[in-house]
Amino acid sequence: MYINDTFIRVRYAETDQMGIVHHSNYYVWFELARDEFVESLDLSYKQLESDGLFMPLVETNCKYISPALYSERLRISTYIKELTPVKIIFGYDVFKEGAKRPIAKGTTIQAFVDSNFHIINLKKKYPELFEKFNPMLDVK
Repeated sequence: MYINDTFIRVRYAETDQMGIVHHSNYYVWFELARDEFVESLDLSYKQLESDGLFMPLVETNCKYISPALYSERLRISTYIKELTPVKIIFGYDVFKEGAKRPIAKGTTIQAFVDSNFHIINLKKKYPELFEKFNPMLDVK
């Protein structure tokens, strides 16, 4: 399984009145981590979209285990949890710097669609991309 790590530092603007990271920021971080994962494969969403492949989010999930605080450094480990010809599920584990247990775990599901937002079969229409994603799978 291939894992790409993204590192961030919690900004003051990302915290709420209780001094913890507001839950909505985790989804922003997941997007950043997902973009870096794709770029680590020498791909980019911009290029994929220029080629007619779009990957809109159709479902998101996050389990908050313990809070993150202002100025803490975090690592987001991103991996492919599931891949089918019509969708991809990314997994995210968020850790405080140096920690072994995650403070949050999430997933995003993205469909493979064309520019008209019709579902496409990635394996048939873009077999080279399907084969690039396939060995990255989480095979736990």
